[in-house]
Amino acid sequence: MTILDELRGALRRAGVNALWISDPANVRAISGFTSGKDGRVLVTTEGATLYTDARYTVQAAGESSVPQFIARPPDTYLHAAAALKGLRVGFEADHLTVALLDDLRGHWPDSTLVPLRGVVQDFRIRKSAPELHSIRAAQRIADVAFAQVRPQIQPGMTEQDIALELELALRRAGAQSAFEIIVASGPNGAKPHGVASSRVIGSDELVTVDMGAQVDGYHSDMTRTVAVGNPSAELRRLYRAVLEAEEAAVAAVRPGMRAADLDRLARDLLTGHGLGEYFAHSLGHGVGLEVHEGPGLRGTSEDVLEPGMVITIEPGVYIPGVGGVRIEDLVLVTASGHEVLSHSEKEAL
Repeated sequence: MTILDELRGALRRAGVNALWISDPANVRAISGFTSGKDGRVLVTTEGATLYTDARYTVQAAGESSVPQFIARPPDTYLHAAAALKGLRVGFEADHLTVALLDDLRGHWPDSTLVPLRGVVQDFRIRKSAPELHSIRAAQRIADVAFAQVRPQIQPGMTEQDIALELELALRRAGAQSAFEIIVASGPNGAKPHGVASSRVIGSDELVTVDMGAQVDGYHSDMTRTVAVGNPSAELRRLYRAVLEAEEAAVAAVRPGMRAADLDRLARDLLTGHGLGEYFAHSLGHGVGLEVHEGPGLRGTSEDVLEPGMVITIEPGVYIPGVGGVRIEDLVLVTASGHEVLSHSEKEAL
């Protein structure tokens, strides 16, 4: 059964006859077209069509697994209108803008538009062998880049210096950065998503590096916190507590494990060290065509781990005025347990 066959079954269960796909990652997942931000896919019970414009005529013909219609709106909408007359048409409520929804309503007056969430994402959550090949390649490159740059994380370098060196290393290895690289030193470590700044790295500090590579549209995601000089006993205590929580959560990854229970395991360990209030985000997330996708590893998640899922495990503590620690591994859920895909060294402090 193909992903289109499975998707049509999901649409029947959702009570719609067709789906207008606008999310770039979902456009790629369904059609194979790698410039998804400039494409749309219409899936009906009879077939599927990729809509894009003349800039991509050759590319779409070479990449897309479904027929293409090359045009810009409003011709795009007019072409689809005849096939959708009198039908219930789902749209991606978590992506389509209000303005574009108004356009659809204006051009498809004889259709009933139905907001849907997560329909295609549910089929992306378990990775195929080719997808895993690309994710593994991305993580291998990230590991190599980190190993090359780690010796340069020294007093006198700026956070931006390190981020630039990491990005150059990724590029030289044939990848691009999966997201804006985080380098957070000293008190900046208290910012979970702090961008690399002009701050000069000082002595006896911790530096958090969050990075990933993108290969063939697929991502990796990894964080390491490293020591510069001789950090204080308190900073070492924070590091060891986060490392304990991270390793315990990774060890617990297996099919059938509830994502919420994994989050609770790591959170409880940090709470036992008096640090629970400083764990300011969820334990992790899925990784694939997007850096952040399902499943969600948070306390309120209803997701259950299955073989083929690729997730992050990334507990952290962030203390204003002091600094922070995050350690993150990329993990594949296997039939018998898990496989850690990130192999960059974790420091012993």
